[in-house]
Amino acid sequence: MRAGKRLGISEGTGPGLPAKNVSRHGKITAVSMMKDEGPFLLEWVAHHIAVGFTDLVVYTNDCTDGTDDMLIRLETLGLAHHRRNVIKPGIKPQPSAIKHAQAEPQVQDSDWVMVFDADEFLSIRHGDGTLDDLLDGVVAAGANGIVITWRIFGSGGVVDWSRDFVTEQYLMAAPPMWNKGWGVKTLFRFDPDAWKLGIHRPKLKNRVLDTDYPASVRWLNGSGREMEEYFKFRGWRSIVRTVGYDWAQMNHYAVKSIDSYAIRKFRGNVNDKKDKYNDSYWSLQDRNEVRDDTMLRYSACRREIFEGLLGDPVLNRLHHAALERAEARLAEFKRTPDYAGFVAQLKTASAVPITQVEAKPPKERDPEKIAALMSEVEKRAGETRDAEKAKPAQDRALAPVETYVRGDIDLAANVPLDWFDNHSIRLPADPRVFTPPALLNIEAGKFERNLARNLPTLLPEFTTYMEIGAGAGFLATRLARERPDLTLWIQEESAPLHGLIRRIMAENAIVPEGRITLTARPMATDPGTLATQVANALPHVLLLGDPAITPAAIAALRAPVPPVLILAGRLWAEAQPDLESFKTALKANGYRARLPLDSAICAGWTTAEAVQP
Repeated sequence: MRAGKRLGISEGTGPGLPAKNVSRHGKITAVSMMKDEGPFLLEWVAHHIAVGFTDLVVYTNDCTDGTDDMLIRLETLGLAHHRRNVIKPGIKPQPSAIKHAQAEPQVQDSDWVMVFDADEFLSIRHGDGTLDDLLDGVVAAGANGIVITWRIFGSGGVVDWSRDFVTEQYLMAAPPMWNKGWGVKTLFRFDPDAWKLGIHRPKLKNRVLDTDYPASVRWLNGSGREMEEYFKFRGWRSIVRTVGYDWAQMNHYAVKSIDSYAIRKFRGNVNDKKDKYNDSYWSLQDRNEVRDDTMLRYSACRREIFEGLLGDPVLNRLHHAALERAEARLAEFKRTPDYAGFVAQLKTASAVPITQVEAKPPKERDPEKIAALMSEVEKRAGETRDAEKAKPAQDRALAPVETYVRGDIDLAANVPLDWFDNHSIRLPADPRVFTPPALLNIEAGKFERNLARNLPTLLPEFTTYMEIGAGAGFLATRLARERPDLTLWIQEESAPLHGLIRRIMAENAIVPEGRITLTARPMATDPGTLATQVANALPHVLLLGDPAITPAAIAALRAPVPPVLILAGRLWAEAQPDLESFKTALKANGYRARLPLDSAICAGWTTAEAVQP
């Protein structure tokens, strides 16, 4: 993002203040609710001006640190709209603010609306990082909304309080495929006659449910792919099939440092939840498995806007008063004997392996209510899936279950992990590597179960097994233990995954030497290199898992080809759009029959005339 792109001088408001944003997509409004967010408010405002919101509408209740006064001043300067959250008896602050916003003229005449909290910062990867470019992509796709998933950011091991920007202090986050952190926020084209605002997503009003209006709703996920039909009607979080961060994510800084968490605990929360900020909540939110520094693209622009806001003497005074008040309360707590225990308790909570962290739903699920809400579209889709599952494994047309996280994998951080036995091999339940369905199978001891059971029967004695793109190396590690007669040739080009294979082998007392060759030599992108290596190794079973392998690479294999060839793992998931080309290449090389393997995780072919049951 170009620093200062959206900066200007607002006439009559003082030197250095940012100009009000103007968007080619009309009025883009952020709706939020706050209580005692004074130390962080100006960063939040500066960031979302940098992102490109034209309007910020913020509701406050019971503030004691000047948050409301700061917002009133921002409204005077033309940079935000402040509203009092008048709360009726029996209603919690957050739903109350949402109800007020529904009737607020500044919200009603908005073209696009997004509701989110003070500890949430929108981060856009698409285009130049602004809402204009993001909405260009949304509109070009024929959509009228984008569902943006949380990315939980932890403390990064920071204990002490700091005045540094939240968005620049905390750069360690949960793995993208950790599904306990998948709440969403929705940026959508607003029509107050059709939609009721909600904290995670809006709800269609009853008056339009039986009209053609729902058919006009087309939302994308955070990677620019179309959301599933059901999300028009229900849901507040992403699932494996809908999650995506390629275009945008909502950075959720729920805990920050230990000292900041202490201040938040004193303050309470916008929904009046008792004892919300305990060590269990810390375990859930203090996720530091991978680094994500996307927010740094905004640093220069955000800082310039922030300094411009501080150039206003009223905002400057109120901002520093809020900081000093928070720091005084923290200093008082640090002088008590409870502080050391508080720190120790949270550090213990940070050491809980990510697979042991629990995320309780906001309320108990009612299966009957969920069934009643299911649309006919969902019911038909479920019936289709059930019919496919009833077919023989090799004939199913079900979409593959992806087992590995897509894209770059970051294993640099040393994080606590649980290990589980899977067919006599111990595997780490690491969400940086494995998708949520795969993690469930690992915890249940069923990872790649169908292949793990069938591979040994496909390999005669004293033959060679070759795997290109071995991922975590589970199958090869199991064969190394169970079949000492075999020669194993294992390749994984990804440096993090190659290192993980070595770690898993070490954990299982397997040494990659002698009859076991483990290499990181690149092979997938050069059909000639792959063909030469296969010809040299003469494997009886060739398993291809590298997603870069193409049908041309299979067509280039030289006779005699391996009697059994299996597409699995990342390649099997990637091959679906071009599956017919893979089948053509296989047929040209003499592969006659499909093996009875589970099509959810792989597909195998043999050159034999008949397939043994």
